[in-house]
Parts: sequence; structure tokens; C-alpha cells
Amino acid sequence: MYRLLYRVVLRRVPAEAAHLAAFGLIRVFGWVARVPGAAWLLGRWLGPRDPVLRVRALGLEFPGPLGLAAGFDKDARGTRGLAALGFGFVEVGTVTARAQPGNPRPRMFRLTADRALVNRMGFNNDGAAAAAARLGRARGGPVVGVNIGKTRAVPDADAAADYAASARAVAAVADYVVVNVSSPNTPGLRDLQAADRLRPVLVAVRAALDAAAPRRRVPLLVKIAPDLADADVDAVADLALELGLDGIIATNTTVSRDGLTSPAAEVAAAGAGGLSGPPLRARSLAVLRRLHARAGDRLVLIAAGGIETPDDAWERLRAGATLVQAYTAFVYGGPLWPRRMHAGLARRLAQGRVE
Repeated sequence: MYRLLYRVVLRRVPAEAAHLAAFGLIRVFGWVARVPGAAWLLGRWLGPRDPVLRVRALGLEFPGPLGLAAGFDKDARGTRGLAALGFGFVEVGTVTARAQPGNPRPRMFRLTADRALVNRMGFNNDGAAAAAARLGRARGGPVVGVNIGKTRAVPDADAAADYAASARAVAAVADYVVVNVSSPNTPGLRDLQAADRLRPVLVAVRAALDAAAPRRRVPLLVKIAPDLADADVDAVADLALELGLDGIIATNTTVSRDGLTSPAAEVAAAGAGGLSGPPLRARSLAVLRRLHARAGDRLVLIAAGGIETPDDAWERLRAGATLVQAYTAFVYGGPLWPRRMHAGLARRLAQGRVE
């Protein structure tokens, strides 16, 4: 039914407009889940119920290993609805210390032949404090991570202080925090992935989290790009270990357009921005494997990028990931996609094939 709706209606609607409409329905679904008894019924129908799916990581309990990647719920408005659809956790954001409108529209495009998306959103959000307030009102919901980025107007020299401001704002309500230095849509942001520039950002964020939430240690991760050279991937892993980070998310979107089957004119019309979806699969997997070879089990690795089927997720778990995330596959797969993913993973885990 969803595939028919997508082919006939949704793909004819501009991508960002379709997203906003669908997200509005998800938010309504979240309010339905608040009705007494509704959450239990929805959990029985859509949620990851099988005990074999449960994961303990980052000091947290996850009902299932599949989460929603950052970018879908930028302002923490729909965490309950998304969890009710069957995600094991939700990562909100990217949020910045100051509210900002992002890049001009249009800024999101479909490459349907590749089941991919191109976005150049530019961290449009209401600000970290606004997201924190919403999460504070939604306590008792799913595991929620908060992805933080640099405010566009802030000079690179002040990046550490800007990230720290976001960290302080969300520390009390985030189950974990992710430093995003890998979006291609904020000028100069990816330069912060260099170890010597990343170090002061991570140190400042860790200190801000510890000061703002002194009664618990908020897990801290960094999200990296698939376009990093192998030596740079190693350098980030080494820095994460040195600073005592809790994990790394591999990976964000890519600026590469290699291997696409979409018509060249369609790709050109989409323009600049980060590409997500199946074309990202091979490189994201390679980065994950490299990180695991470098860090072993000393870091929690969350896999993202091109995960579309239970087999994709299974491959990431076998390659060293503890958790997996997706976004684009949810857009193409529809509201029952998280349920199908967890059901497929449960079958594989029950067969005892995890090494």
C-alpha cells in the first residue's frame, strides 16, 4: 500500500514538503500512543518485542538495535511517534546553539532510481535549548540521542565554544550526545574532522556535559564522513580512544556521486549536498570495518549509511557495529519498515549466527 502511495502521490510532491506532511502524521501517531493502553498495543504490533533484539550499550538499554538517524526529527518534535513505529532509539537534530533557518529551498531531492536522497538542509533548527525543552516534556519515552552541530554564523575559531553551548543545553535530557563534524552542508565543517581541530571540540563538549550533568556521565560520540581518507579514519579512532569517547557513528552522507544509476541530468538538477541511501553502502561498511579493526570493542560503533534491508543491518553487526541507524530507507520503505527490519534481524539473531 505504501509503495503504491509513494509511486502515485508522494514522489510527485517536493521531497521536503512530503517529509513535513509525513512527519505531521507521525507526530499525531505519537499523541495516540499516549492514550492509556495504546502504547502497549502499538508496542505489541510494531515494536521490537523479541528479547533477542535487546542491546545494552552506552550504559543504556535498547529494545532493538535499529534506530532512526539524525536529520529526520531535527527539533525533537516526534520522538514518541517514531518510537511507536518500532525504532529502538531515535537520534534528534542536528541542533545548533543558535536557531537558524538552514539553506534556501529547495534543499532536498530524490534520486528514485537509486532509492537515494540528496540534501543540503544546512542544520535548519530551532536551537538546542528549544529541543531540550521539548525532550524535557517528553521524559519517559524512547532512548533519544541528540546530534549537535556548529552554528553557521560562528567562526571556525569559536567552534569548540559553540558546540559546548549546545552540549550544556541538552545534557540533562539527552541519553547520549553526538558531535556532528561531517555534514557537507555547512561551509568548513568537515575540516573539523582533522584530529588537531577535532580535539578541542571534543574536549570542550566533554567538559560541558560533565559540568551540566554532574550526576551521570552522558555518553559522547562523534559522527564522521564516508569521504575521509583511511589514514584520517584511523586518526579519528585513535583520538576517540585517547580522549575516552564512548563511540563513533559511521557514517554521514557523501559528496560523491560515483556509481549512480539515476540519469545524469537528474543528478545534476539535484545539485550539491549530501547523498544518502544504497549508493553509500559499500564505503560506509568499509569505514566501519576499518574503525573496528583499529579500536576493537573499546568503542561503541553505530553503523549508518545505505542500510535498507535486514541483511544490510546484519552485515554491519557482523562487521563490528553494536547498533545501526537509517533514514533514507525509512522514507522509501514507509511506516512499517522499522517493524520489518527488526523482524528480519530477530530471525537472524535467533539462528545464533552472530560471531
